[in-house]
Amino acid sequence: MSGHSHWAGIKHKKAANDAKRGKVWSKIARMIIVAAKAGGGDPGQNLTLRYSIDKGKAANMPKDTIEKAIKKGTGELGAVNYEDVLYEGYAPGGVAIMIDGLTDNRNRTAPEIKKIFEKRGGSLGASGCVNWMFSNKGLITVKTDAVDENDLMELALSAGADDMENTGDVFELTCDPAAYEGLKKALEEKEIPIEVAELSMVPQNTVPVDSVEKARKILALMEEFEDHDDIQNVYANFDISDEILSQLDG
Repeated sequence: MSGHSHWAGIKHKKAANDAKRGKVWSKIARMIIVAAKAGGGDPGQNLTLRYSIDKGKAANMPKDTIEKAIKKGTGELGAVNYEDVLYEGYAPGGVAIMIDGLTDNRNRTAPEIKKIFEKRGGSLGASGCVNWMFSNKGLITVKTDAVDENDLMELALSAGADDMENTGDVFELTCDPAAYEGLKKALEEKEIPIEVAELSMVPQNTVPVDSVEKARKILALMEEFEDHDDIQNVYANFDISDEILSQLDG
């Protein structure tokens, strides 16, 4: 299984956890605010806003919370200013990490991210140090027991997917970001249950993680970044085997 698939699956489980739901909603609210501020409050005319709203709905975000975030973005409920931040660095074992966030105080966020890296045995790198290892893609996963592989491949490729990989538990579909909405809609129209659907940074190559201890350190680092209020997404190029992953679960 690819490291990205593992993390996408872990994030999916975290989002479904009631204890984490408030944090997930606040992160998506920031996405909606920024999207509405940049492109207006009509999701029919603003693809980024529509994508953000879809993420909110997938996380069971209340309709009024979504609408309030849109109004904050358009200025109807007062001005809220968030700026995009991107951090790059390394986890233990030379695993590349990319972190994107939305913050109202860059001077607060940067030192906190550096501290998390150092506490967990990683290091914050210079801008551009790992960005080149990732490609911007649409990513959709479907459980392998939910659909016939050949049927899914035929549908996915005709709907704009670049690639489909059987990673064991899920089929991982990747596509150009411009094809993402069409691919997702094609699966929904066929009532194929989607596990994860997101615009993502997918690693071009992966780094194998050869021990339970190292895997535990990497995932602890990823989870601490995910739990940070200012961080929207964390991407990495690790590859943890099913055998090691099962020992972590145990």
